[in-house]
Amino acid sequence: MSVFNLRPHHALCISFFEGKGYSEDFTANMTRVINAFSEESASVRLTCSADVICAACPNACAGGCDSPDKVDSYDKAVLDICGLSEGGVIGAGELFALAREMVIDSGKIANVCADCCWAYICHGKI
Repeated sequence: MSVFNLRPHHALCISFFEGKGYSEDFTANMTRVINAFSEESASVRLTCSADVICAACPNACAGGCDSPDKVDSYDKAVLDICGLSEGGVIGAGELFALAREMVIDSGKIANVCADCCWAYICHGKI
């Protein structure tokens, strides 16, 4: 079983990913991560710090994000809405289904990340 560290709000990003990103390296990494999550046994450990997606993000600095308050608020909102806890381990498919049901389909995505620079992609697909 593979367990990957994942920021809770990245479950939303993955749901709407269409091959665009901050850089070619970021996009390639995101594609690899998504492919790894397609394994039936893949699980995630919920973290509110740098994760497998952040590893290739040009906004990552010193093991964190150059917008820590912003992404922390996204993570905390997803955890609260979905009834999850930081450090918890959950199946990747289960996390994505829960995020879809509780955040996206319930219309709460704007409460989580309306000020994200990629929000136009997500909101255009809802």
